[in-house]
Amino acid sequence: MSTVAADQSPAAPSPGPAPSPVEAALAGLPRVVDLLAARAEEHDRDATFPYQGIEAVHEAGLLTLTVDARYGGPGGTLADTVQVLAQLGRGDASVAVVTAFTLLQHAEQARTAGWPTAGYRRLLTESRRGPALVNTLRAEPGSREGEPPATVARWDGGAWLLTGRKTYCTGAEALAWMAVTARTDEPAPRTGTFLVRGESEGLEVDPTWDQLGLRASASHDVVLDEVRVPAELALGLNPPESSAGKGAAASAAAVPAAELARAWHDLALSAVAVGVARSAQDWLVRFLHQRTPANLTEPLGSLPRYRSALGEIEAQLIGAEELVHGLAVRVDRAEPEAVARTGPAHLLATRAATAAVQQAVSLTGNPGLSRRHPLERYLRDVLSSRVHLAPDEAVLEAAGRAALERGARH
Repeated sequence: MSTVAADQSPAAPSPGPAPSPVEAALAGLPRVVDLLAARAEEHDRDATFPYQGIEAVHEAGLLTLTVDARYGGPGGTLADTVQVLAQLGRGDASVAVVTAFTLLQHAEQARTAGWPTAGYRRLLTESRRGPALVNTLRAEPGSREGEPPATVARWDGGAWLLTGRKTYCTGAEALAWMAVTARTDEPAPRTGTFLVRGESEGLEVDPTWDQLGLRASASHDVVLDEVRVPAELALGLNPPESSAGKGAAASAAAVPAAELARAWHDLALSAVAVGVARSAQDWLVRFLHQRTPANLTEPLGSLPRYRSALGEIEAQLIGAEELVHGLAVRVDRAEPEAVARTGPAHLLATRAATAAVQQAVSLTGNPGLSRRHPLERYLRDVLSSRVHLAPDEAVLEAAGRAALERGARH
């Protein structure tokens, strides 16, 4: 028997390159989705906040996916974000929308560095210890588009005191930080964003959220009664002359920061709705494989009518996914034309997702509407996703106006 000298032994195969932080986080997605799906019905039924689900998202590294590399984060892109949110939407839409708003906050910080260094460092420290949820609180009861906020900030001895009520505050009961829009009570009021700790004195969560769907998202009202905010945590309160200069610089940029923020919002929430619709389709496929009515000898899936209807759903969702994911890649490249299209894309993707789930319910009849099955929950969640969509009329009017302006230039 021959022997091989030690220095002639075959070399061990070299390991491949280590996965990037984004790849490592994405690798944990399937397990997280399964965990979310296992408890989604319970949280929906009881309208309880899915703390364990959020913890699972955090442990997988998904809740900080968009923290920029200069802050030690993975630096996830919008394309990465829509991929994650579409999958989380398959498991639990409420967890997905709560996650979305935190990811949007970190992404905006990556683009604009709007948070003060010390404040953002504190948020990241908390994020290493556990889930640190963040959301921007803009909406107010009875408010109209373009109006200054009714929430008032009053200067008092080195700090601002915030008083007002915010509504539709997704994740309200679990937010570590709230970015609250408010106007000052000065003779010439200024509008800014005030970074508020979730456990601040004078802050109360009013449990008003009792919607048809997204029941576990805890999108309650937040009431502020002279909540104290240090001066360094008040953002955007520039003197008029400084604001003018900053606005001029922003307008000179290829894509203004506010438009990029809106594009991220549009596509992130679109992805959640499409993910919900994909779960509805998955359930429908299982139903069509298993359901054999008494007057048939084969499952419903063997009938051309049902296959054609399922194909219609598949076509709708393929279109929505290609639209959302394709635009996300282009927004990551800061293409102005892509950024301008995300509002209509949000509308079309949400319409497609809603139509797909409604068709699934129609095909299944009574079983699809039974609380014993998740399809009716998917329908309620996708219908309620419209709370994150601008009114159809506003989106379409803006798209029409842009088309007219484009036509006038040619």
